[in-house]
Amino acid sequence: MQADQVPTTTAVADETPASDQLREIWATLGGAPALLDACGFGRSGELISAFRVTDLAAAAIGAAGIAAAELLQASTGRLPAVRVDRRMASLWFGMSLRPLGWKMPPQWDPVAGNYRARDRWIRLHTNAPHHRDAALSVLGCAGEAKSVALAVSRWDASALEDAVVSRGGCAAVMYSRQEWAEHPQGQAVASEPLLHVHTHGSVATRDWQPLSDRPLRGIRVLDLTRILAGPVATRFLAGLGAEVLRIDPYGWEEPGTVPEVVLGKRCARLNLKNPADLDVLRQLLRGADIIVHGYRSDALARLGLDAAQRRELNPALIDVSLDAYGWSGPWRCRRGFDSLIQMSTGIAEAGMRAMHGHEPVNLPVQAIDHATGYLMAAAALRGLTQRMTQGAGTEVRASLARTAAVLQLRPEGVSEVAEIAADTPSDRAAHVEQTSWGPAARLLPPLEIEGAPLAWRYPARALGAYEPEWSSSNDDL
Repeated sequence: MQADQVPTTTAVADETPASDQLREIWATLGGAPALLDACGFGRSGELISAFRVTDLAAAAIGAAGIAAAELLQASTGRLPAVRVDRRMASLWFGMSLRPLGWKMPPQWDPVAGNYRARDRWIRLHTNAPHHRDAALSVLGCAGEAKSVALAVSRWDASALEDAVVSRGGCAAVMYSRQEWAEHPQGQAVASEPLLHVHTHGSVATRDWQPLSDRPLRGIRVLDLTRILAGPVATRFLAGLGAEVLRIDPYGWEEPGTVPEVVLGKRCARLNLKNPADLDVLRQLLRGADIIVHGYRSDALARLGLDAAQRRELNPALIDVSLDAYGWSGPWRCRRGFDSLIQMSTGIAEAGMRAMHGHEPVNLPVQAIDHATGYLMAAAALRGLTQRMTQGAGTEVRASLARTAAVLQLRPEGVSEVAEIAADTPSDRAAHVEQTSWGPAARLLPPLEIEGAPLAWRYPARALGAYEPEWSSSNDDL
């Protein structure tokens, strides 16, 4: 970093938008307010949006950093300093991987996107083959954007949303913030806390203490997550030294995101419809310290692994789960993704108005996903601290729709602060990451925890590259 690039660090005690959001997030997590003094923010610039996306990025990453610092303090008696780089936080909310001599697959299916129905806009999410098939079966058209646009134009948006969802697909009508506030699901989400946190006292626990330089060495994380919030959470935990084992079904791929989010993880496959593979998952669950899952709230229950059954298998478990549209209300089991949440909750409509446009304007990055991921990681870390100090197991539930409400608490309007510039070689780690897809560079981490730098043991590897078993050794970097 050149001399003229040295950041000015802002203490969290100063009333900046990012520190204000961090204070709210940390209170929801149940953390002691005094710990916030350990966190500072550096560098300037903004992701240009109708909302303060960079502030949310810095606050969410800061919460995860403070949670790691708290864990270390509980073990060593010393609270390390935490520093968030606002510029790098903004960039990591986009993509952290920079391929060298190859290209990342497209992030979006050609059919995915915003379409004008007869009465208003609607978004179709078709990245998964079965979601694409559901939308096309309703529309009765070819799988290319022009045909889809013509077919959508013949529908009322709400009727099309209902039809696609009933076929197992994913769609979202664009509402204004006021319309969402009046919607039954919007009202249900507004009544929920940012995170549902419940502790289970007097549980069996492991004889484990965090290391000062690798806080999560010796911790096992069972990762049952997909695009995008859950994988962000477990990637962060891997960066602190946890052994993360991700499980996917056979045949499942996420070509546009896997190289980005499997950093530091071992990825295996199981067919959970097969009793033998389901039993393997149960055994993995018994050996886990943390489970992070993004299945719909009824999916694991159908496998005989609802929250109570998971707790019975592993009383000391830190159990962190994600739902798209919240944990109550008529849409609580509805499939959803960041871009759909932006449409439903009024974010895309506010962006359209702020940009004086005539079509939905989504956030410049999938900020709801990323922010929720860091909140989930922070909750998992706080769960470890409580287990270590109080013998408590923890259950945490997050939702994309509730995180969206945090972003919307701040006044709308495009910031006049300078836009974040594209990354340069000085923003990237010196070593080359040998991924399954080719060599790549990673951006420098957006967070510094004094004495415990983020570092990942494994490069990004393809789904299914490992066996579904815990490593016999947790040797670390």
